[in-house]
Amino acid sequence: MQISNEFEGLSVRRDPRAVALMMAASLTVMTAATISPALPGLERQFADDVSSAFLIKLLVPAPSLAVVLVAPWCGVIADRSGRRRMLLAGLILFIISGSAGLVLPTLPLIMFSRLCLGIALAMIMTAQSALLGDYFSGKALHVVSSSQVSARNLGGFVFIIIAGLLASIGPRLPFAVYALPLLALPYFWRVIVDPSLRPEAEHDLIAPPVNGSRPVVYLLAFGQMIVTMLFFVMPTQLPFFLSEKGYASPVVTGIALGTLMLAGAGAAFYYPRIRDAVGYAGNWACGFGLMASGFASLVTIDAGIAVFFSCAMIGAGYALAIPGFVALSLDGTPSNRRGKTAALLTGSVFLGQFLSPLIASPAISEWGWRNSGIGLATTLGALALASALTFWQSRHSKI
Repeated sequence: MQISNEFEGLSVRRDPRAVALMMAASLTVMTAATISPALPGLERQFADDVSSAFLIKLLVPAPSLAVVLVAPWCGVIADRSGRRRMLLAGLILFIISGSAGLVLPTLPLIMFSRLCLGIALAMIMTAQSALLGDYFSGKALHVVSSSQVSARNLGGFVFIIIAGLLASIGPRLPFAVYALPLLALPYFWRVIVDPSLRPEAEHDLIAPPVNGSRPVVYLLAFGQMIVTMLFFVMPTQLPFFLSEKGYASPVVTGIALGTLMLAGAGAAFYYPRIRDAVGYAGNWACGFGLMASGFASLVTIDAGIAVFFSCAMIGAGYALAIPGFVALSLDGTPSNRRGKTAALLTGSVFLGQFLSPLIASPAISEWGWRNSGIGLATTLGALALASALTFWQSRHSKI
């Protein structure tokens, strides 16, 4: 299998393997977004069950918790048994467990299917992240990594619209969206292969593991978790913020979240050019700075239109910040350990998603929206400043 290490712009994005990996990445958003419009209907359907309110609230985060618990084992298996088998098995389990909510009679069974969906997602994301590093390197790796962010945002936008329309017809129908990957399964079967070993990969298998890069990978995974945790304040808390501001209509929330996703999709498309121009540190300075500005304007400007501009800045900033964590981690990992690195990256994203509401909700209750938003902006602003100083120092040292 030929490894792409040259920057070919659109031609890299048109590589069938890249298209498949972008499609796989979009399932991350489908897992959580699709179920959201179904929750009110499920609450009414199981109103007689005293435990239903508690279980329904757990339906959204349940897969994320399963991913965090299972991903490390997926990484070990991916390194030992290959990525293709795990990816295809994960897709089949994703289709079955995700769409099972259409027919399952009880809420505990639906909860069990959601946990199985998380296991499937851990398999898919670990395998596709490892394949990303197997198939691509150098600038091509950054192109595909950023394209995955675009695919996640565009996919989330489309899945939410479809799920919302189906939920207006019946409370169980949004579960049918999880069967959509069945249409792409033959494509994955054809284009996804375990790559043949390169000379350096063969050396990786017989040489001792390179441990020097592991602390850097752990640091990058931790950074990705923190940034994801801060970003997910938006999808988890924005509806309540808008309601407090007097915008209780779900339409306003939908438009705001759609703006968040579309801005992220557009920004991620330009990530490779920005990174080439200003490097990792300069790119992170731009991403964190945009997120900081977005949170600051969200809680300090009263004009209604500011909400949408704020969402656009936060979505664009997050899309610029995330690809660097992934590409740097995979590029610095030997092929025989890439599954473990992919599992670590996968777990860090979903741990950030899971922790976000657990930390944000008490903080907002204690300090209010304004102070909490300023705190988020200050944290991200400090990260932007540190990145900018690193960028300036690196440029200055070359002069």
